Amino acid sequence: MGAYILRRLLLIIPTLVGIMAINFAVIQFAPGGPVERVIAQITGTDVSATARISGSGSDFAGTGAGGGGGEDITSKYRGAQGLDPDFIKDLEKQFGFDKPPLERFLDMIGSYATFDFGTSYFRDISVLQLVKEKMPVSISLGLWMTLISYMISIPLGIRKAVTDGSKFDVWTSAVVIVGYAIPGFLFAVLLIVLFAGGSFFDLFPLRGLVSDNFSDLSWWQKILDYFWHLALPLTAMALSAFATTTLLTKNSFLDEIRKQYVVTARAKGLTERQVLYGHVFRNAMLIIIAGFPGAFIGSFFGGSLLIETIFSLDGLGLLSFESVINRDYAVVFATLYIFSLMGLLISLVSDITYMLIDPRIDFESREV
Repeated sequence: MGAYILRRLLLIIPTLVGIMAINFAVIQFAPGGPVERVIAQITGTDVSATARISGSGSDFAGTGAGGGGGEDITSKYRGAQGLDPDFIKDLEKQFGFDKPPLERFLDMIGSYATFDFGTSYFRDISVLQLVKEKMPVSISLGLWMTLISYMISIPLGIRKAVTDGSKFDVWTSAVVIVGYAIPGFLFAVLLIVLFAGGSFFDLFPLRGLVSDNFSDLSWWQKILDYFWHLALPLTAMALSAFATTTLLTKNSFLDEIRKQYVVTARAKGLTERQVLYGHVFRNAMLIIIAGFPGAFIGSFFGGSLLIETIFSLDGLGLLSFESVINRDYAVVFATLYIFSLMGLLISLVSDITYMLIDPRIDFESREV
């Protein structure tokens, strides 16, 4: 297995470079950019962000998109007519756009290899510090949503498999499918209307991960306050997550229950519980448990933007969206790099988990 892990780790490098190269190339053709955003603010046509337009040097070299140079430099940017060309050149230098695209890309990859992500274009803070500040919200949503989903879906799926075709199986399938069909953000609005002071009850807070007086609370009050704030967002996010895991668990158990070794175990006089949890459980849960890392990373990075916005939770989903809107390419590419690297590592962890659950799997003979 060691050789397989080494090959997978080495494969991460070209895969990561390829992901960054494709997205960097796409940005070259995207309209607008940090320079245009600063120009729009100067000319009074954009007030949605505060740009750092002073200073010298480039903390952002290698993370920008766009070109540099040219005799009539103001003609490259919409709204730049009438501005001092030297000022535009200073802006390009500050954002790192005074270099050719290939050189900027190589500089970016070299910096990212040492986890040097520079500073946000429009916030006076390093990208790593910015990501660290948003991480607690995303970890809270992703981790707890995955755990709650598995804790409910797995027992429910097993019960549905054992009682396949019964009334319980039919009505729970209907509930699961309806829950899957309801958009999470729509259910979030409904929860706010019902339980967050919208029109009926005012039982849960509407914004933030903790209360303003969190530091003054005792340890047990902090725990209660933390989950009090998470109750509605997690409910909204986990609603549709139950369906996939529940039905996957049911189908996996049904497939194992119908195999010959189960018939043999029953013929030996084992009870249904011994057959289910002594023989079927391990084989049926292989694909479900091994998929836990991937499920966590999916809930961690995806699908939380609308929930974060609705419940005023400042996490990585909202940060990535705002960075794209504001053309803050330093944050955009840094978060893309971090997310991609974690996704590739989690994929490797998933494969290793398969081996830990079922040692019969041979990674040494598997081709990457």
